[in-house]
Amino acid sequence: MSLQFTDEDFQNAWKELDEPQLDGGWELFTETMGVKIYRLYDKETGLYEYKVFGVLSTCTPELCADVYMDLMYRKQWDGYVKELYEKDFDGHAAIYWEVKYPFPLSNRDYVYVRERRDLDMEGRKIWVILAKSSLETPCAEKSSVLRVKDYKQSVALESDGGCGTKVFMNYFDNPGGMIPSWLVNWAAKTGVPGFLKDMQKACSGYKNYCQKK
Repeated sequence: MSLQFTDEDFQNAWKELDEPQLDGGWELFTETMGVKIYRLYDKETGLYEYKVFGVLSTCTPELCADVYMDLMYRKQWDGYVKELYEKDFDGHAAIYWEVKYPFPLSNRDYVYVRERRDLDMEGRKIWVILAKSSLETPCAEKSSVLRVKDYKQSVALESDGGCGTKVFMNYFDNPGGMIPSWLVNWAAKTGVPGFLKDMQKACSGYKNYCQKK
């Protein structure tokens, strides 16, 4: 089954490492812990799409990509994961992911496809991972969990010239239901830098994890 990502999709992601595409209403939302987060208001949903630029100073891009792709390992280091696995749903290969939300909000879950490409662009090594909701995947919804049906994410990784990694991330999801604006802002302002910090820590422990498997 084709994952329906085009060469242009991958190119658009990695080019942001060189020149952030911020025309058309993007605004700087916050800058914290060396991470810049921009947002773009989506009139149709009343929500924001985000672009994130930062550096993971202690891990290589290839290691970051491996850690990002390893679902079993993510269950060890990401405290928001309730359930996460990849399987074949009647011929549709996809990932199921349930995310813990704070009480009294219902948890959210995602069914999505993703693809990783390790690119060599005129001698530059760049790792790109794309993901998006897969509405055609026949995965039954749970009664107590809200299904996120509009989700996309792209990640581009490249060496920072030293021992670290330049990171670009673009994401949007529509969690549905009534989400308080404070929670949305908190997730963007602290959740994203916190995720990158956790990711860096996860990278440092990945070799040990793989040896124990």
